[in-house]
Amino acid sequence: MKSTDKFLISIVIGIMLLVVVAFGIAFLRPEPTYQSEDTPEGVVHNYLMALQREEYYRAYSYLSPVIPGYPDSIETFVEDIHDNAFMFRLDEETVSLEVISEDIRGNTANVNVQETHFYQGSLFDSGEYKSAFEFRLRQEKSSKEWKIHDGDTYWAWCWNDDSCH
Repeated sequence: MKSTDKFLISIVIGIMLLVVVAFGIAFLRPEPTYQSEDTPEGVVHNYLMALQREEYYRAYSYLSPVIPGYPDSIETFVEDIHDNAFMFRLDEETVSLEVISEDIRGNTANVNVQETHFYQGSLFDSGEYKSAFEFRLRQEKSSKEWKIHDGDTYWAWCWNDDSCH
């Protein structure tokens, strides 16, 4: 065998190994899981995950019942989400969400989330863009649970003033 043939074969084997490793990493990556609900960060993470998984009852449980436009039932909550689909990114499948910070001050908290959108990029384009938004939470007096009171997105604006219902 010529040395160029051995070199070519080693390159092909190396490429095949890289492909196998890449697939292994992609398929063996753990699924995202729900976090503890005793922190504002965990509540926001769980709320967003429940929305993405269409586990609406769980997402509904993270809203504070004292917001002015609190949906009076799970059916109303789901209807509000679909009526405000652009705020909940229901038509986007290529979005990644990550809680990036929380700021707790007494019984209130602000939680910042980074949203990454992926798209078909070009040779000199990363194929993604990022934006950030915020949720505001309060710790309920009676239960001491953190509940979402307001949000910049993944939130129906009418929940702030009861204009949905």
